[in-house]
Amino acid sequence: MTTHESATAAISRVTPDRQRLGFGWWSSRYAVIVVWLALIILFSLLEPNTFFTAGAFRVIFGGQLELVFLSAGLLCTIIVGEFVDMSVASNFGLSAVLISVLNVTYHWDVWVSAVVAVAVAALVGLINGLLVVRVGVNTIVVTLGMSTVLLGLAMWVTNLQPISGLPQSFAQLALFNFGIKGGLPIGFFIGLVLMLGFAYILQFTPLGRNMRFVGENREVSRLAGVRVNRIRLGAFIAAGVIAGLGGVLAAAKTGGFDSSVSQTYLLPMFAAVFLGTAILQPGRFNPIGTLIAVYFLATGVLGLQLLGATSWVANVFYGAVLVTAVTLSTILNRRAR
Repeated sequence: MTTHESATAAISRVTPDRQRLGFGWWSSRYAVIVVWLALIILFSLLEPNTFFTAGAFRVIFGGQLELVFLSAGLLCTIIVGEFVDMSVASNFGLSAVLISVLNVTYHWDVWVSAVVAVAVAALVGLINGLLVVRVGVNTIVVTLGMSTVLLGLAMWVTNLQPISGLPQSFAQLALFNFGIKGGLPIGFFIGLVLMLGFAYILQFTPLGRNMRFVGENREVSRLAGVRVNRIRLGAFIAAGVIAGLGGVLAAAKTGGFDSSVSQTYLLPMFAAVFLGTAILQPGRFNPIGTLIAVYFLATGVLGLQLLGATSWVANVFYGAVLVTAVTLSTILNRRAR
């Protein structure tokens, strides 16, 4: 049996029987989408003048570029069984800070600064991967420590001050709008392409199937001829690159960056990724489910804020969704096996 056949066979054993098209089959895949639509209807009825407007929907769909990239970066490692990369948010923040400092403070060309920022993020991913894969240090220990280091470095290079002043022309990289009456920023479409491309790789390429295979069982993957360590190391590097690109786009979007902001994305990032396991592919981390989860979270937070809830409600909502999502993921994984 070839590597491809072995991986496909192993993955198929953990895939629910698609012939069971009863209520349970539908609810395990689409219940969150139904709840999302119900939230939209509820908030539209309660706040029709503020929520049920083009502006509100632009905020929901056009303002989540950072969370989309962070979630994609986390997915890279979590799909191959590395639970969990705690450094993605800080790596994202350091990239956003670096491009801002290099261009605004040291007057480097903005595109050179962007390349350097992404390269540094990729290097961070490589270091994480080497320590976890080659040395064998626990993933959480390595990435939590790296997260703290990166946050400290970001605060040091900015002297604890927000940095702003990136060129207006560079902002169009994330803010250029498509459509009539403002439309949606290009950042939305970049995030959409990122997640769709990620989903295509996982579903239709040998690399993606091998990533799933490694995440399910490393030893069986190794016996089947899959280069397990190379895939694990590549996942950490890919997570770094995606975090770096997201940081550059976030800096372009706001014209700069505040080093302390990146940590605020940590909770919603995990909430989106785990909630995604209850959408479309129950019990499995998947890009499309994660993308839907990002907009589900944005809808809930915006709706509650428009109803008069104060800023703390976001943390309560994200935390409640994360606990619920992890519980659902555990139950669905148990059923799948």
